[in-house]
Amino acid sequence: MSGTFGKGHHLHLIDGSAFIFRAYHALPPLTRKSDGLPIGAVAGFCNMLHRYVEGNTGPDAPTHAAVIFDKGSHTFRNDMYGLYKANREAMPEDLRPQMPLTRTATEAFNIACKEKEGFEADDIIATLAVQARAAGGRCTIISSDKDLMQLVGDGVEMLDAMKNKTIDRDGVFEKFGVFPESVVDVQALAGDSVDNVPGAPGIGIKTAALLINEYGNLEALLARAEEIKQPKRRQTLIDHAEQIRLSRRLVLLDENTPLDFTLDDLEVRDPDADTLLGFLAEMEFRTLSKRVAEVLGREAPVIAETSPALPDAPQADDVPFDAEKYEHVADADALQKWIDAIYEVGYVAVDTETTGLNEMTAELVGISLSTEPGKACYIPLIHKAHGGDDLFGSDDLAEGQMPVEQALQMLTPMLEDQSILKIGQNMKYDAKIFAQIGITVAPFDDTMLMSYAQHAGLHNHGMDTLSERYLSHTPIPIKPLLGSGKSAITFDKVPLEEAVKYAAEDADITLRLWQFLKPQLHRAEVTKVYETLERPLVPVLAAMERSGIKVDRDTLSRMSNAFAQKMAGLEDEIYEIVGRKFNVGSPAQLGEILFDEMGIEGGKKGKNGKYSTGVDVLEDLATEHDLPARVLDWRQLSKLKSTYTDALQTHINADTGRVHTSYSIAGASTGRLASTDPNLQNIPIRTEEGRRIREAFVAEEGKTLVALDYSQIELRILAHIADIPALKEAFARGDDIHAMTASEMFDVPMEEMTPEVRRRAKAINFGVIYGISGFGLARNLRIPRSEAQGFIDRYFERFPGIRTYMDDTKAFAKEHGYVQTLFGRKIHTPNIGAKGPHAGFAARAAINAPIQGTAADVIRRAMIRMPDAIADLPATMLLQVHDELLFEVEKGAEDTLIAAAREVMENANDPVVKLDVKLTVDAGTGANWAEAH
Repeated sequence: MSGTFGKGHHLHLIDGSAFIFRAYHALPPLTRKSDGLPIGAVAGFCNMLHRYVEGNTGPDAPTHAAVIFDKGSHTFRNDMYGLYKANREAMPEDLRPQMPLTRTATEAFNIACKEKEGFEADDIIATLAVQARAAGGRCTIISSDKDLMQLVGDGVEMLDAMKNKTIDRDGVFEKFGVFPESVVDVQALAGDSVDNVPGAPGIGIKTAALLINEYGNLEALLARAEEIKQPKRRQTLIDHAEQIRLSRRLVLLDENTPLDFTLDDLEVRDPDADTLLGFLAEMEFRTLSKRVAEVLGREAPVIAETSPALPDAPQADDVPFDAEKYEHVADADALQKWIDAIYEVGYVAVDTETTGLNEMTAELVGISLSTEPGKACYIPLIHKAHGGDDLFGSDDLAEGQMPVEQALQMLTPMLEDQSILKIGQNMKYDAKIFAQIGITVAPFDDTMLMSYAQHAGLHNHGMDTLSERYLSHTPIPIKPLLGSGKSAITFDKVPLEEAVKYAAEDADITLRLWQFLKPQLHRAEVTKVYETLERPLVPVLAAMERSGIKVDRDTLSRMSNAFAQKMAGLEDEIYEIVGRKFNVGSPAQLGEILFDEMGIEGGKKGKNGKYSTGVDVLEDLATEHDLPARVLDWRQLSKLKSTYTDALQTHINADTGRVHTSYSIAGASTGRLASTDPNLQNIPIRTEEGRRIREAFVAEEGKTLVALDYSQIELRILAHIADIPALKEAFARGDDIHAMTASEMFDVPMEEMTPEVRRRAKAINFGVIYGISGFGLARNLRIPRSEAQGFIDRYFERFPGIRTYMDDTKAFAKEHGYVQTLFGRKIHTPNIGAKGPHAGFAARAAINAPIQGTAADVIRRAMIRMPDAIADLPATMLLQVHDELLFEVEKGAEDTLIAAAREVMENANDPVVKLDVKLTVDAGTGANWAEAH
């Protein structure tokens, strides 16, 4: 559609900086093979542009489009206010050379690329949006930047491309509490820490919106500031009126930016194939070149595979995904050809399809294999036939499947052959499925763990995420095949034709991910982490999960009843305090009673208009009021009952009589294991009721449970990493470390130590490791905030090395984007440069990660060595919970096991890391877990 821009035209304005920074943070660092130029952000940016071009077709497609960039850092706002954006982080060094390339990329896609010296991209966007609206056309701004929300309405909307969510006038109201025409007034009051807009001290978005809605606009508010009832708020507005007016001028976008082009110059144009493919080839983007060439109906440019200048940079293979080409293996001859091909290359990607996610109860439905990108097959084994009069399908097997025994007889030697590498995504699952039918899969590689070793803290490591991020491919979804809710089916009911495409693609993706991720281990310098901490842990955890632990159903039932009675008693006490009955489990009803009926101060309403009554709120109130304390006790019992005493009974395996948890190796970025179905890591042990849950975990007849627990491992690691002589000496002497800290901090001689003073020192010791604030410590100890902050300040005075460690760690994280454990595990810190409420959290996480991560690495090393160390003993390792390992052993062999296991655990850091502080392990035994711990 050409001619002068007007009615019927649709303008798209893309916020270029948002695209660039999203691309930069989404992908790992990539360099161009030929000369080492950083190109990760350019690669991501080009992928986003390609997706944008391909995704915007049809009746609502743009007729005009432009990518708008910031020209430089100095604009008219800096002349207005010298400190504008003064606290912005410096641009990362490897991003700087990529900025001009993103402009070239935009031009290569033949999309208008605009910027203007002295003005921000937002001003250009504002000017063009207003022009488009005035001409009778529509405008979509592709950005989620709140500063642009003042433009929304009358044919101008925003699109958050990340969430694929349109932001209209109602969307702006949801964000700001006012409609677009009042956004600048609210921003002027609230200020902006990111852009260093001062605003009105102490007034946030919610208060600002309340004020503007009440007084109509900013000028009216400032003129009538004397009328405001709250003295502090009134004085702030009177004292800072000029600063607030300046803030409004800073946030108000310039809708009259002088431009040297018109809307007509932004007409959508097809890319020139030679220009675009030439640029992509120059950047050495193989995969994207192929994809774009296919769309343009051209041959993909040939890009040299190797270069003498630098080692080969990682490239996902370029064979396009084609589900129609996957093979359905239905007989022995076809399977033999695959086995021959596997022996020829020496490796194979393997994936299993099953009837469920619980490896202890799921049945094997089929196996998929892949030996090269695009070449994959599925061997269905027990798919059910469809059709017939039966609405639910038949129990007869579908045609075109090998007998299970025959297929497994042919595959088992290869799966167990030490000369063939088996490649899996989350191999622990598949290994357990095979173990159920007597097959031990070895050796193997795991793409999930390769990603985890390289990218912990950046994103999750599920196959869909990795495929989209590193192969630019969205896998076939499972939900449409299985359905959901009551009508959901299991995979054995999926028709073979669909099953082949889905299952074989999983193996194909896994192989490609392996080809992409394996060479990067060395480049990222995490080969040792993957080979010594991640991969060897898989068979150890698989064996523990299959062993499970016996849980006594009768004990759980008794506890459930006891908890129910205790909850009923608490409910009666609560009703007595309130003076009537209500639903104690309803946060809304509780909020109304606390803050409306009882008039307790401190109530805050959330977006839904209801009072917040979370644990933190109730804990603060519990220091002064009885009701919140009682409700907290009731909630804890309710959680214990529903999560453990009731739910654990449903997790008891009918065949084994035991509970089989499942450990997630790649769940926490620090290397700590997580456990699910059921989660045994979160059983509270600080309360008597929580400790009682462990009584239900029992040893089999003739056996004993043995618990071995690292003593204060994180404090010992802190003493080593931060080099704190007083702590090191205390550990060497075997002192009570919390009493020693209390003595140092509060000048109390050790012989005069009281339990209360020691408890405070313990809270500070552990709090400091987790970067606790004065606010958090005050809540823990139920003391005033100023007193708690005084404790923390004194702590740092007595142990200055800790403050130095914290500052050094934060600085390292900001410079490198990650922190490291003593064993070389990298934990990425993508939000370390963030401003606002997330800044403190990111800094605390970065400080804690090397300590918690090193402790996690130590126990991993112990677990990996443990099977060999106890191989000749009548003992089994059952559980790992944070710093503790739980074993089941024949009666009479407890001491032998403790000696062997303690030796492994206390020396798990050797020979890689020599610690200045000796690790020590406490041991206990008992008929149940509570006794043993």
